[in-house]
Amino acid sequence: MECTPGGRVAGMTIALGTIPFGTTVDEPTSFAILDRFVDAGGTIIDTADNYPFWLDGATGDESETTIGRWLASRRNRDQVVISTKVGGRPTVPGDRTLGSAEGLSAAAVRAAMEGSLRRLGVDGVDVYWAHIEDRSVPLEETVAVFGELVREGRARQLGASNHATWRLDRARALAAARGLTPYTHVQLRHSYLRPRPGVRLPEGGHVQVSEETLDYVRSEGLALWVYTSLLAGAYARKPLPEHYDHPGTTRRLAVLREVADELGATPNQVVLAWLRAQDVVPIVGVSSLAQLDELLAEVKLEPAQIARLDAPA
Repeated sequence: MECTPGGRVAGMTIALGTIPFGTTVDEPTSFAILDRFVDAGGTIIDTADNYPFWLDGATGDESETTIGRWLASRRNRDQVVISTKVGGRPTVPGDRTLGSAEGLSAAAVRAAMEGSLRRLGVDGVDVYWAHIEDRSVPLEETVAVFGELVREGRARQLGASNHATWRLDRARALAAARGLTPYTHVQLRHSYLRPRPGVRLPEGGHVQVSEETLDYVRSEGLALWVYTSLLAGAYARKPLPEHYDHPGTTRRLAVLREVADELGATPNQVVLAWLRAQDVVPIVGVSSLAQLDELLAEVKLEPAQIARLDAPA
C-alpha cells in the first residue's frame, strides 16, 4: 500500500494510536477498534517498540504484538500503513523510565527493527521513526542506519519524533549530502490548547510543537503528526492539567465551545477538525468503540470559524 501522510477516514486525516492495546485495552477490544477504524476507511496505525513499558507488568512488546496478531488474523497488511518507532525501549528489565533507553546507535536500531518486524509479523514498515533523541550517538551514524533500512526495504519512509528542530534539520542535511532517504515525517506533542510558555511537561520525553517547528515543517513540506492531540480526554472533562492553567486557555476554550455548539459537535471533534484544516495528522487513542465513533464523525469548519479559533489568545 502506498504510504501517505495520513489515514483518510470519511474525508478526515487521522492516525489510530495504539498505546494501550494488549494491556489496559484487552485483545478482543483492540481487535474490534482496529476493525471499526479500517471499516470506516482508516489506514494508519501508529505504535512503537516500547508501548506501554511504563505500566507495571508490561514489557513494551504488547502494542506491536497485538497489532501483529490482528494483521495475521485479518490478512489485510496491504490495506494499512504501519508506523512504529525505535529508541525509547528500556534495556533494563523493569525500568519504567527512559534512563536505560536503547537509543539510536546502528546496532540498537537494527536490533529494534528485527524485534518490531517479528512482533508485527511483517517484512517491512511504512514509516519508521527515531522515537526520542540520542545525543550520545553521532547523528551521522543514526542517519546512515535509517537510510540503510530504506534501501533494504524494511522501511518505506522515515520520521523523527520528539526531536529539536535544529537536530531534525541537521539530520535531513546529512541524509541529502550522502544520498540517503531523509526524515519526511515529524511527530511531536500538539493540540488546540498550549501549555504555559516555558513550562516543563510532566511526561518524560515529550516535546511540544513550537512556532519554529510549524514554520519549518510547512516550509519543507514535511508531514506533521501530533500526539496528545486531545489532551488525554481533558476537553471532555474538568480540570485541565495544571500546566495549561493560564489566561490563553480560558479564552481559547470559550471559542472552542462556541464553535462546537454552533456545529452540534463535541469539543474533541472540533479540535480534530481544526488540526486537520492545517494538514496536521492527529494521532487519536481510544479505549472503546464509543470513543472511536465520536472521533470518526465528520466535522467541517467554515473559514470564519477557523479564523476565530486561530485568533490570538
